Amino acid sequence: MKELRGLTLSETEDIVRAEGEPRFRGKQLFQWISRGVTDFGEMRNLPKTLRQNLAEKYRVDSLRVICDQQSRSDGTRKFLFALEDGNAVESVFMKYSYGNTVCVSSQAGCRMGCAFCASGIGGLRRNLTAGEMISQILDIERMTGEKVSRTVVMGTGEPFDNYDGLTKFIRVMNDVNGRNMGLRNFTVSTCGLVPEMLRFAGDFPQVNLAVSLHAPTDEQRSRIMPVNRRYPLRELMEAAKEYETITSRRVTFEYALIRGVNDRDRDVEQLIRLLSGTLCHVNLIPLNEVSETGFVTAGRERAKAIQKTLEQKGIPATVRRQLGADIDGACGQLRLENSQKYIE
Repeated sequence: MKELRGLTLSETEDIVRAEGEPRFRGKQLFQWISRGVTDFGEMRNLPKTLRQNLAEKYRVDSLRVICDQQSRSDGTRKFLFALEDGNAVESVFMKYSYGNTVCVSSQAGCRMGCAFCASGIGGLRRNLTAGEMISQILDIERMTGEKVSRTVVMGTGEPFDNYDGLTKFIRVMNDVNGRNMGLRNFTVSTCGLVPEMLRFAGDFPQVNLAVSLHAPTDEQRSRIMPVNRRYPLRELMEAAKEYETITSRRVTFEYALIRGVNDRDRDVEQLIRLLSGTLCHVNLIPLNEVSETGFVTAGRERAKAIQKTLEQKGIPATVRRQLGADIDGACGQLRLENSQKYIE
């Protein structure tokens, strides 16, 4: 059966027109789907015959929850969703003072190969559809009973490696006739796919952009992030400046602190030289350790010391809160292989 969630309003209208119904029925259907309703029988303002026909040919949601874990320390919840083809993805529900956020996966697996990240272990299986990305949010709302106001595309996968799926996901969620989630409430994180960064700046200038930097020199970054061999720091920083010009907005640079790798005094000095004069914000992340990598976190105290040094040099910086680490739900800990023990 074809999945309806993830279709644009226009595509949804075309479906009801094919069923012999007027176009406005498509808008009604789109609104029901955007509210998280999955049972056609509950879509009360649609004709019964249309609901029956849709139920025979379509379904709204293709995900199935196979695991729900809650952190004992901060209430963060991690959900494992089974996909129709036997793959699975993880999503994380996080509570903040300003509202609830869901960390969405954009791919099953990842092919970027960052040395410190669990998400690339096992490689890339496939891109997610816009509907599969939307379902992560709407299903989590249904299971938690709480509204999600913000979305970060920072789960498994490189979002810009699934550019079409990512952008359709944002457009459908932003549609004023449906969910109407504001563009400024989305944040997309990339490891640094330069052409897609610039394309995205033109397509979605209001969406927040985060770039995984994690090292201040090409030599260091290429060792832990293979993407740097394709798009070295000079190109990445030029793209960041062009992004600033196009959008009049700053880039957030994410920097996972690995003990003895990128947290030394000389690393901080090189980072300051790299970022000086750039409209940016640095999000320092005490590395969330993954057993297979062998890397060790620099710790929160070291992160706070680096934050102070950066701010003294005029570079805004924060230390990211660690949420969901006890359930492997923190940044860099989501992985494809967690699914196998539940699916097999």
